[in-house]
Amino acid sequence: MFFHKKELIQKAVKINSPNPRYAQLLLEQFGGATGELSAALQYWVQSFHVEDPGIKDMLQDIAIEEFSHLEMIGKLIEAHTNDIDNSETYQSTLFAVRGKGPHFLDSQGSAWTANYLNEGGDVVRDLRANIAAEAGARQTYEALIKLAPDEGTKETLVHLLTREISHTKMFMKALESLGKLTDPFFGNIQPDETVDIYYNLSTNGKDERGPWNGDEDFRYIADPMSQNV
Repeated sequence: MFFHKKELIQKAVKINSPNPRYAQLLLEQFGGATGELSAALQYWVQSFHVEDPGIKDMLQDIAIEEFSHLEMIGKLIEAHTNDIDNSETYQSTLFAVRGKGPHFLDSQGSAWTANYLNEGGDVVRDLRANIAAEAGARQTYEALIKLAPDEGTKETLVHLLTREISHTKMFMKALESLGKLTDPFFGNIQPDETVDIYYNLSTNGKDERGPWNGDEDFRYIADPMSQNV
């Protein structure tokens, strides 16, 4: 059961003046791949795969918050397309055809699709996918904040970016509670003997070494072509 409260989860969205061109960019976080709709649906559906009651509850709480963020983005888009006329600024955007307010489109006019969702029925896999989803959303918000036309818009977007960081921490803590924050293995099938091999297959320039191919955790194969591996 759902109830909708007319108050936003955060304080009211305020802008200085409508900017339809910027509103088109904001569509990326409404109907785009990294947008709030994608996150809300992804986490909500994942929650039905989870047996752990705590992680299930967390996923549903975050999903509902993401729906509230979708509302905030929708309000921003609505505000930036209010009181529009036949000016060149308005005519150069998607809203000239679709009308004011948010639509299930990204900033380039492509329709939202469920292909954006990343869920697979395994809690470890899903939590890792969610960390990546939050990173994508934060990157988009970073770009939108740099282009924000007024302080009210920027303040709202900074709050939304902040919550992406909060959700990332929650997903990481959930993985940690499962002992899978730094453990790459999950599932029931054991890997074969190549699991700790690093193949040096990029030979242009200097071969770099680091924790990702260090001798403590990996068998470094410097020249795979000369060895029977």
